Amino acid sequence: MQTSSQSSQQLKFTTSDSCDRIKDEFQFLQAQYHSLKLECDKLASEKSEMQRHYIMYYEMSYGLNIEMHKQAEIVKRLNAICAQVLPYLSQEHQQQVLGAIERAKQVTPPEMNSIIRVVMLHACCPQQQLQAHQLSQLQGLALPMTPLPLGLTPPTLPTVTSSSGLFSLSSILASQAHLAKEEKATREGGDNHRDEDGDKSDYPLSLPSGSFPAHFGVVTHAGLNRELGSPGGFGGAPNISPQMNTATSGYTRSSVVNKTFLSISCTSMESYSFYLSADGHMQPVSFPHDALVGPGIPRHARQIHTLTHGEVVCAVTISTSTHHVYTGGKGCVKMWDISQPGNKSSMAQLDCLNRDNYIRSCKLLPDGRTLVVGGEASTLSIWDLASPTPRIKAELTSSAPACYALAISPDSKVCFSCCSDGNIVVWDLHNQTLVRQFQGHTDGASCIDIANDGVKLWTGGLDSTVRCWDLREGRQMQQHDFTSQIFSLGHCPTGDWLAVGMESSNVEVMHVSKTDKYQLRLHESCVLSLKFACCGKWFISTGKDNLLNAWRSPYGASIFQSKESSSVLSCDLSPDDSYIVTGSGDKKATVYEIIY
Repeated sequence: MQTSSQSSQQLKFTTSDSCDRIKDEFQFLQAQYHSLKLECDKLASEKSEMQRHYIMYYEMSYGLNIEMHKQAEIVKRLNAICAQVLPYLSQEHQQQVLGAIERAKQVTPPEMNSIIRVVMLHACCPQQQLQAHQLSQLQGLALPMTPLPLGLTPPTLPTVTSSSGLFSLSSILASQAHLAKEEKATREGGDNHRDEDGDKSDYPLSLPSGSFPAHFGVVTHAGLNRELGSPGGFGGAPNISPQMNTATSGYTRSSVVNKTFLSISCTSMESYSFYLSADGHMQPVSFPHDALVGPGIPRHARQIHTLTHGEVVCAVTISTSTHHVYTGGKGCVKMWDISQPGNKSSMAQLDCLNRDNYIRSCKLLPDGRTLVVGGEASTLSIWDLASPTPRIKAELTSSAPACYALAISPDSKVCFSCCSDGNIVVWDLHNQTLVRQFQGHTDGASCIDIANDGVKLWTGGLDSTVRCWDLREGRQMQQHDFTSQIFSLGHCPTGDWLAVGMESSNVEVMHVSKTDKYQLRLHESCVLSLKFACCGKWFISTGKDNLLNAWRSPYGASIFQSKESSSVLSCDLSPDDSYIVTGSGDKKATVYEIIY
């Protein structure tokens, strides 16, 4: 009995001791775990930091590659300009200019650093002291200080920026670029004080944001990416035409001499057209030499009519056969005759909706005798324009509260309406009946166009998708997802390209059956409307930034640009590619004649 008690006490002691040892080992393992966890967190933090640095260095490398490419293109264009200007200088000045160019090509790194130091002093030196300092620095670099040819005034020394990259080339060109930049900054600063337009609808595709000072002009871009623009110049030098940067070899000496207005384009532009590869990489586009020349490519456009509608113009269309323009605003469409010059008043008013509801789209049938109108109502109205006074001949009613866009089939038998509920409604115009609905967009369907084969329908939506529909089988064929809402689109009438205007201010031109895609970046705000020319070689886009842009298809060389006084909400091209009409937020429409 005594032996059993002793054994029990020994066992009890051994169990307690084991528990203590296990507890100690657990605490030791727990301490090791916490230590390893801290090390793991530290490594994870270091990994994240390394990844951030890697991404940063990768972006810097990519940016430097683009910058090098841009500067190489600028150098080529400057050399082309010098080659064009050189024959008009005297023999003495030609030798001096050639010597200066050769010296500029041989600038060494120490000399470059010296010039950079001149730039760094700009912030702290008074202007006169800075110019004297620049002069002494340039003389120290043994750059020739040659007299100017007759008729040229000596320019002030330029402020050299790191973005130019051409520290030793043409101080005149650099100074003009700097002046143009300051002018643009002043203009943009003034824009910040513009007042809002009064009396606007709750427009889902962004109604005009403000009224702007009266200003109008058509700016012609040179047709190469990262080109030299045209705001400034110096008197007395031969003119370089808008297309000179793309086709300098195509101009003879006599064709340049005969120009009456003499200036040199000298503002550098950043890249605005990029090719997007299938893996998402972006590369600036180098345009072909004939990007802005050839049959069917306009040179510019000139304003010929201003049509004072009286309300914000959200929809426009134009007929070539009758020379009539139709503008849609609040509650009504107005008809205008543009065949004669002079002040315009509307010929007729088509009361389509309630007075407070906006017209969103109006489309003419190809014969120009029938107009289909849709807007902030569930009813589309069909108007007979052939009668002595336009009259409604039918109304089409759907379940959607609004129609944002319309399209008419090539045979004029079918009308397609983009509805605010996301559905695409197909109407039989002859029988005035609903044929079917395409369902897929999860938000309002905002824009529409029919492919050139007549069997595919393309739609864009506020759900940030573009969809393709088979009209024969009544099903969705393709879906393309974007990161921005789609406000406008157009299908090339002669090719397989689709241009898409987005809320993000970009225009993307994508091949409908391949991965080729271009991204165009000249708009500064959402792209509200878009239209291809019937020849398929170019298209126009308008935006909330007051701009009308004309683009070469598909790569997006800028043909011309017009700045209006308010947001440009709608646009149309005449079937013969002779006229453009735009509708804007300052309650008017503008008609342009296209000059070839």
